[in-house]
Amino acid sequence: MGGRRTRPLGGTGTGRARRPRAARPLTDGEAVGIATGARIPADTTAVLRTEHGRTDAQGRLHATREMNHGQDIRPRGQECRSGDQLLPVGTLVTPAVLGLAAAAGYDTVTAVARPRVEVLVLGDELLTEGRPHDGLIRDALGPMLPPWLRAMGADVIGVRRLGDDAKALHKALTGSRADLVVTTGGTAGGPVDHVHPTLERMGAELLVDGVKVRPGHPMLLARTKENQHLVGLPGNPLAAVSGLLTLAEPLLRTLAARPAPEPYTLALGEAVHGHPYDTRLVPVVLRGDRAMPLHYNGPAMLRGVAAADAMAVVPPGGAQQGEETELLDLPWAAAGIGVCFT
Repeated sequence: MGGRRTRPLGGTGTGRARRPRAARPLTDGEAVGIATGARIPADTTAVLRTEHGRTDAQGRLHATREMNHGQDIRPRGQECRSGDQLLPVGTLVTPAVLGLAAAAGYDTVTAVARPRVEVLVLGDELLTEGRPHDGLIRDALGPMLPPWLRAMGADVIGVRRLGDDAKALHKALTGSRADLVVTTGGTAGGPVDHVHPTLERMGAELLVDGVKVRPGHPMLLARTKENQHLVGLPGNPLAAVSGLLTLAEPLLRTLAARPAPEPYTLALGEAVHGHPYDTRLVPVVLRGDRAMPLHYNGPAMLRGVAAADAMAVVPPGGAQQGEETELLDLPWAAAGIGVCFT
């Protein structure tokens, strides 16, 4: 509709939001009905919404509010132009990304598949049900690792419990189809710790063999001759979490061609005791601009990390209240993943 003139509606039909078709250009003072999303006729000045207009007894259309040139017309190239990079390489393919690709006219997208991960739970002392008893303990890592790894972008293709069996471990590693095998326990040097001897037997290359982090110092990272990777997590649950965040997560991100998150720091709400010469990872909950350390942060404890938003990287010797420390986000806090219990 042009200006404030009124004129009978041209015809009785309305434009429909179907396949675009050639429409007769509008003349000065002329209006035609149109559906939301339909292609507008040439020389259209503005779109008048139904709720912003009225028709009198003579069939003339009147605007009930001021009209501006181009009002409610979506111009071409509003969101992007030919040749624009819509998203950077390495962007996670979310539902919104798929929608954007379709809206921009793409029929297919090139994506890197989720790395395939297999979890091997080691240890004869582990129970799969009931309460701990007679020197046996519940397996906490078997239930915890698969959803944690999925939250970090992995496709978990299997979880197997092998006990302390060197032959079974060798067979499982050599027969695995995964890009990454994650083992739990067996990374130290005890009589039933079979991870190191098995990797040596396979001719694997140790990329990381122990770290100066507590808990979690016996963790390891290896690469086999078939270019398969293995992350060996300690058996203590919180120590295993340290390995997930510092070895498994960066490796999975690299395999999936995703960029690293920007590091950030927050001030500690309380002082944290440190290890004399190793870095400590301590679960914290975020409260505004402060990171509050949580109790129950021993190597075998999960009570602290179960309530945490992140892990604080505490340098050797500890950190004082108010001191800035780097934080490692937990995947469910970063992605909003979780289930509420009552």
